[in-house]
Amino acid sequence: MNSESGLLTLWTQGDLVTRAVALLLLLMSLASWIVILIKALGLRQRSKEAQATESFWLTLDFTDGLSQLGGDASNPFRQLALQGRKADAHFQAWSNKPHLNDSLDRSDWVTRCLRSAIDDATARLQSGLAVLASVGSTAPFVGLFGTVWGIYHALLAIGVSGQSTIDKVAGPIGEALIMTALGLAVAIPAVLGYNALVRGNKGVLTKLNRFAHDLHALFVTGSRVGSSSAFSSSKVLPIRKA
Repeated sequence: MNSESGLLTLWTQGDLVTRAVALLLLLMSLASWIVILIKALGLRQRSKEAQATESFWLTLDFTDGLSQLGGDASNPFRQLALQGRKADAHFQAWSNKPHLNDSLDRSDWVTRCLRSAIDDATARLQSGLAVLASVGSTAPFVGLFGTVWGIYHALLAIGVSGQSTIDKVAGPIGEALIMTALGLAVAIPAVLGYNALVRGNKGVLTKLNRFAHDLHALFVTGSRVGSSSAFSSSKVLPIRKA
């Protein structure tokens, strides 16, 4: 009840600067929550797509494997597989012709193309995190600015009235301090969301790099080589590239 009254009084009695700071904090909070929700849903989808990579290796050929990865164009695992196939086909087409990639062998060429696809996926995963980082680092200072501005005008009003009793000071200064609390309320979810999304992105990138390693083995050697803890030797899982 008191907090609602304080916020209402802060808005109704505040000047243009106070209202502008409050609106700025509201916009920053909305932006951070939108980014958190969108990126969290995206990470959930990426986790499901990562699980589908095991079904990819259980198919008989590459085309069937792509169907197991789904048809979503934003799927980084599908894009990685397509980029690897494109790199392999490009190398075969130009293997007997003078070209800049003549200085690279098949392994280096496929590695380069797969790394490029991973870099693109990393950029997409990290998009929006700059908003959370900016909100988390600046929102407390924006709230502090609103507090300083409110205290300044409260002291001016007290000086004009000539009354400095506690009941005259507590109300205006308490309302001004609400701006600091609002700044922290905006910054804390942004920081926590940023850290959670960074951890989630690292997990997706780890799976993406593992899938790229298997694809590299497929296009260079013709088979996916995987190690098993139950056997001392490696097991080769064949799959036709086309």
